[in-house]
Amino acid sequence: MLADMWKHYQEGGWAMWLILFWLIAAIAVIVERTIFLFGASINKDVFMSTMQKCILAGEVSNAVKMCSAANAPLARIVQAGLVKVNRPDEEVQAAMDEAALIEMPKINKRTGFLALFANLAMLCGLFGTIVGLIKAFTAVGGEGVDPSQKARILAEGISEAMNCTAFGLLSAVVALMGFAALNGKTQGMEDDINEASVRVLNLVVQNRQKVNLQGLDG
Repeated sequence: MLADMWKHYQEGGWAMWLILFWLIAAIAVIVERTIFLFGASINKDVFMSTMQKCILAGEVSNAVKMCSAANAPLARIVQAGLVKVNRPDEEVQAAMDEAALIEMPKINKRTGFLALFANLAMLCGLFGTIVGLIKAFTAVGGEGVDPSQKARILAEGISEAMNCTAFGLLSAVVALMGFAALNGKTQGMEDDINEASVRVLNLVVQNRQKVNLQGLDG
């Protein structure tokens, strides 16, 4: 099977190398983003349940320690607000917003390139297709071409065109599937962060007296 794939790759001509470059770039982004996003994920429900228990019990210092141990964007944003619990509500919100501005770009980083790589792979496949068809039509109607070689050149041109089309589409599908999966994961993490930020702020506001008992410096 690998031998057949390599044969088709060679028959696609030099444009196949351009498509391969974008495919490798897409796979590299998919792998890197997958490792980062899943490594930065935490169970939101379990995390918020723990935060709620700590805040309601007035144990904000324990909540801050748990956020530090979690080492995730959601935890760092919540932690930024918790360390300001003895400050006015506006400052708590501002601290969480500032942390979100730092963490959000890390979550979205590079995922959008996958859509670009998919388009470039398809365009390079189309380019290879056109080159192959030009070669085929030249064999049919070109002057000075040995009649005995026309059929072979025509077949090679069509083969180059079709192989470029197939490889370009395959590479685009891989990139778009990766984009869809990672974009969904990214959106889910952003939704969790927004929800957790609001819930923590509400808990702090509604339990201000308990929170203040901790004597934390804002």
